[in-house]
Amino acid sequence: MAIDPRAKIEVEGLRLAYGHREAIRGVSFDVQANEILGIIGPAQSGKTSLLRCLNRTIDFVAGAHVTGTIRVDGEDVRRVRDVFDLRRRIGMVAPLPVGLPMSIYDNVAFAPRCAGITSRGELDGRVERCLRQAALWDEVKDRLGSLGTKLSGGQQQRLTIARALSHEPEILCLDEFSIAIDPVTTMRIEDVLRELKREVTIILVTNLTQQARRLADRTMFLMAGELVEIGPNAVVFSDAPAQRKTYEYISGLFG
Repeated sequence: MAIDPRAKIEVEGLRLAYGHREAIRGVSFDVQANEILGIIGPAQSGKTSLLRCLNRTIDFVAGAHVTGTIRVDGEDVRRVRDVFDLRRRIGMVAPLPVGLPMSIYDNVAFAPRCAGITSRGELDGRVERCLRQAALWDEVKDRLGSLGTKLSGGQQQRLTIARALSHEPEILCLDEFSIAIDPVTTMRIEDVLRELKREVTIILVTNLTQQARRLADRTMFLMAGELVEIGPNAVVFSDAPAQRKTYEYISGLFG
């Protein structure tokens, strides 16, 4: 497929193997700035592995071998000099909320402090801004000194989003963020993501096809490590997507 050279992210011929098992097989696509790209597909399709390739956390996996090209703003992520800066630019939210064993305030202030920010006023402002962006501020503003791990599951997931936003990423990747939270909280976070789209580019991996349909501008369907289809939601979720397999998966005929 043709890659838009103006895209925020450009992926060309991406392959990933864990030893002899190929998890991603020659995938090419782009992500436009300030769009939400949904990624759907059955288990073992390579969705999470793809996210890990973007910010090079795949580097931590023994035996993982990556080929192909991933560029962010035209820069090859495999050749960046500062991989820590790359991971600052590409925030990640895991499927299950993992709160640091520290206060709500310190959970959000942790990354800015690691980046050298020591001004209490600057930290206070960033903590409040990120908690507001994650729709959590009003619920916790009077107990910022409380342990983040004592929050409810949905609140912890929003705290995870606030923490991911605290280092001011340009790209936010979410991997099954709603897997362990209730539908009401899920809808609240979806509203948060719609607002965040104004400021960041979002990649959303989800097993919930209707969530991708609600949130994404475009959706990509992966199966067995191969890109089956990518396109605007109006096409992918229509009665006549480009690939029959897409229709069958979205219709629940397999998955």
